[in-house]
Amino acid sequence: MAGEENFKEELRSQDASRNLNQHEAAGHPHSWSLEMLLRRLRAVHTKQNDKFANLLDAVGEFGTFQQRLVALTFIPSIMSAFFMFADHFVFTAQKPYCNTSWILAVGPHLSEAEQLNLTIPQAPNGSFLTCLMYLPVPWNLDSIIQFGLNDTDTCQDGWIYPDAKKRSLTNEFDLVCGMETKKDTAQIMFMAGLLIGSLIFGLITDKMGRYPAILLSLLGLIIFGFGTAFVNSFHLYLFFRFGISQSVVGYAISSISLATEWLVGEHRAHAIILEHCFFAVGAMLLTGIAYSLPHWRLLFLVGGILAIPLISYIWILPESPRWLMMKGKVKEAKQVLCYAASVNKKTIPSNLLDELQLPRKKVTRASVLDFCKNRQLCKVTLVMSCVWFTVSYTYFTLSLRMRELGVSVHFRHVVPSIMEVPARLCCIFLLQQIGRKWSLAVTLLQAIIWCLLLLFLPEGEDGLRLKWPRCLATELKSMTILVLTLGKFSLAATVTVFFLYTAELLPTVLRATGVGLVSLASAAGAILSLTIISQTPSLLPIFLCCVLAIVAFSLSLLLPETRDQPLSESLGHSSQMRNKVKDMKTEETSSDDMSEEAAKNVILNAQILRLDPYPVSNPALKQFNKEEANSQAP
Repeated sequence: MAGEENFKEELRSQDASRNLNQHEAAGHPHSWSLEMLLRRLRAVHTKQNDKFANLLDAVGEFGTFQQRLVALTFIPSIMSAFFMFADHFVFTAQKPYCNTSWILAVGPHLSEAEQLNLTIPQAPNGSFLTCLMYLPVPWNLDSIIQFGLNDTDTCQDGWIYPDAKKRSLTNEFDLVCGMETKKDTAQIMFMAGLLIGSLIFGLITDKMGRYPAILLSLLGLIIFGFGTAFVNSFHLYLFFRFGISQSVVGYAISSISLATEWLVGEHRAHAIILEHCFFAVGAMLLTGIAYSLPHWRLLFLVGGILAIPLISYIWILPESPRWLMMKGKVKEAKQVLCYAASVNKKTIPSNLLDELQLPRKKVTRASVLDFCKNRQLCKVTLVMSCVWFTVSYTYFTLSLRMRELGVSVHFRHVVPSIMEVPARLCCIFLLQQIGRKWSLAVTLLQAIIWCLLLLFLPEGEDGLRLKWPRCLATELKSMTILVLTLGKFSLAATVTVFFLYTAELLPTVLRATGVGLVSLASAAGAILSLTIISQTPSLLPIFLCCVLAIVAFSLSLLLPETRDQPLSESLGHSSQMRNKVKDMKTEETSSDDMSEEAAKNVILNAQILRLDPYPVSNPALKQFNKEEANSQAP
């Protein structure tokens, strides 16, 4: 009964907070300082419902320890982007010709142009064919010049790349003349690694812990990233790309879980936003390094060297205390929390530490099957999978569309990467003002608008050149590139909000597994994009982007808000809350008058508090705290 009365009091307090929000929205002229106070009051109420948030507050809400933890995500984020997009720079397009060095035996002083004229057939427009050659004949040079060669065949001795300024995978493994599809094979292999890695690392992170999962993924980045520089066949290159993709998605899943469980409130949002900003920095760094290096192997060597400092994370990375508690490892959780408090120069009250003994009696167990058994968990997973599938499909479609316009690979990477930083930083304002749910909806709505605009713009460089005058084609191409860039701008913000929102919606016991399952949809969307772009008319992929984005936008409105809400620890947490609300709905109707009075008291005390520049010594605040204490007494 006491627990039920406490829960009723909690609902009354929530109702007062809701009425207070309505009172603010009605147009009362409170200053920003009053609004900040009201947010703090709501945050305090949230912490009262989240015992672990009280512990983190005692440790130091965002002290030196948490700041160091956030900083530790920067280098892995940079290296994840570096290795993830590296293959975009190693398949540079180069025009080859068949190797016809046999003619040098009879004409050693022939120039390159003369050799091509004698041994390579020409197209009707006068250009040399890249995949055919004249068959060698046992003649002297004069006879060859006089009579010419007639019999052609495919290249017998490989290819030469006379215009190649850089050594790439294309000319090292001769990915030309019917072998171009291997480039798409590399992309599909990478996406397959994302698929498998999402599932494997989701399970590892929840079963073994956030710390070992992060270390395993970082070790994979170093080994597979550095090892790619030494592969001697294209199939081995595919294997290493497969390993890199698993490491990238493994780090994303485990790091988002660790940051979510160590930080509270807006600090959690800021940490994830900063981590994603450094992911964009990694893409920019990759573009600069790839542009300056003459050999594709050097690119992976540099990346491997830059990743070596990640080995130090073995000694400096902490485990998640929330995960330790859910697994019944109370002693380890206390040690981690006490260490964090010592770094922050704080002392945890003994009564808070004593509360950690309670979960030892029952260790929370969960499995993948719970995503089917638990209705709320199933709904969250399906909706977020739809959103992530849409974002991934749309992002890759826009990237491939930009490639069709003939935009250089360096421009395609550096400009959107630069735009992604302010896009992610804008999420700070959105998340603070309208919360997670509506931030996701707003960014998806922006993506819908840009995709709709693309339906009315030309679909590729050939379409521009053939259907429009040259002067107008240039303007339309620039406009199309701008809209594509703005579309990726909106999607970058969507990704940041998505990761934060998903991590807060899922319970601690299955948080990483849930993020992993949702990430399966991301890889599926990317694979579908690659397939559709290559096999269907160019307007259909963009139209599908619009349809999917509208569906994702609609489904996202079905999810609950998580701002200023305690993290769900176990599977029954949200279900218990909903059942209690349903049982006491009738009883709570009679408490509306009291809730209105509570809201008025909060506003009145807040207005008095605003007059005092030193709120700690303000008598209104002391009286407010005293009244709150009396009202909560049994």
